[in-house]
Amino acid sequence: MTDLRKLVNAQMAALIDGTFGCLDAAAETINARTGGSVSKGTLSKRLSGHLGWPVEDVAALEDAAARYPVSRMMARRMNAEGPTASACLYAASGIASKEVGEAVAAALRTATSADEGERAEAIREAMEAEDAMRRLREALEASQ
Repeated sequence: MTDLRKLVNAQMAALIDGTFGCLDAAAETINARTGGSVSKGTLSKRLSGHLGWPVEDVAALEDAAARYPVSRMMARRMNAEGPTASACLYAASGIASKEVGEAVAAALRTATSADEGERAEAIREAMEAEDAMRRLREALEASQ
């Protein structure tokens, strides 16, 4: 089994980098939401694996970002009856590959065409590719 602390740290690092941009902003967010006194040094120790993540701090950052990677990962751990992780990864990878290829082809057609219908089709294909990549990311997260 994968080290749960490493998985949580990876999710939290991505959440902090992608939403808050720096440890200072993340610490201020936690402190504002929990009334605590977390510093960027504490967050650095958590991200390096020297300290664990308290549930209230995870929830504070997830709620502030309106993104719930750790909560979703923990909920998926309880679904042992679903398809195997490798089956989901293969299926999601195949679909993502197909959709991204179609989006790229449509974008290239648009580059040589003045037709607004081609442009609309390329946008639709790009949206489908984004959805497929999101499902692939979710399958990767679920395989942990």
